Amino acid sequence: MSEDILKLSALQLDALREIGNVGAGNAATALSQIINRKIDMTVPQVSILPLGDVPDVVGGPDAMVAGVYLRVFGPAPGSILFLLPRDSAFYLVDMLMGRNHGDTQLLNSMDESALMEIGNILAGAYLNALSHFTKLTLLPSIPALAIDMAGAILSVILIQLGQMGDHALVIETEFTTEFDGVKGHFFLIPDPGSLAIIMAAIGVKD
Repeated sequence: MSEDILKLSALQLDALREIGNVGAGNAATALSQIINRKIDMTVPQVSILPLGDVPDVVGGPDAMVAGVYLRVFGPAPGSILFLLPRDSAFYLVDMLMGRNHGDTQLLNSMDESALMEIGNILAGAYLNALSHFTKLTLLPSIPALAIDMAGAILSVILIQLGQMGDHALVIETEFTTEFDGVKGHFFLIPDPGSLAIIMAAIGVKD
């Protein structure tokens, strides 16, 4: 059980929120350059949830979502899961592929690659921010993508994560474009012991 994640103080959560804000800013800049459109990203909320409650964050177990999953390697290993409603995922694909809003109804292989690239950008931006603050080298794996009900996606991932931790550090990230809002949910699930390493590296004890 990832007991260390349950012992985070308000000061430590503030430190993680600040890192998330820096990472979100980096990701917004990268995405804006790719689609040539202004995108703002915020980190409005950082919280800790039992892994079984994660589907509720994105609308419940039956909600159709796109999920991008990556492992994090390095001295503070963990996992990253990026979930966004299917409509938001299709809208992001429209922007990335230069289509009109609403054109994407089914994903082809190129669309799936585009979504995985978004997950890569977000994960890379967050990990770069985390590495900058901690001086730890953290690298993401190749992403995996699934389009399914939130409960179905989580059930597969929980089989793996359940062996390493019971709770997720939830960073709810909101994307805002010039014309519409697209919400995404970014989950960082540190392996047991990783948060202690991160906090020691940051110098925030409690």
